[in-house]
Amino acid sequence: VYYIYGTKDGVSRGFHAHLNLNQVAVCLAGSCRFVLDNGKQKEEFVLDNTSTGILIKGLIWHEMYDFSSDCVLMVLASDYYIESDYIRDYDEFLKVVNV
Repeated sequence: VYYIYGTKDGVSRGFHAHLNLNQVAVCLAGSCRFVLDNGKQKEEFVLDNTSTGILIKGLIWHEMYDFSSDCVLMVLASDYYIESDYIRDYDEFLKVVNV
């Protein structure tokens, strides 16, 4: 479990995908926007209440932005931090998902 909070105005987060990690994101306070991208289609979501979450499976590029000043985003992760599970370059992500 980790939390994202205190994000300054205009700051975006994410900009990566995971090979295997699964996550569930729930906004505990305030709101933020997500873009989820599977390499073929992008979808945008707003998280703004505690009864709605987003499941982010492996090989989904995700970006978070438009954080309200009081946003507290809780993320439940299926594993510990493993740097080798990250894809941080969008072009590399597209190569992996479009094989």
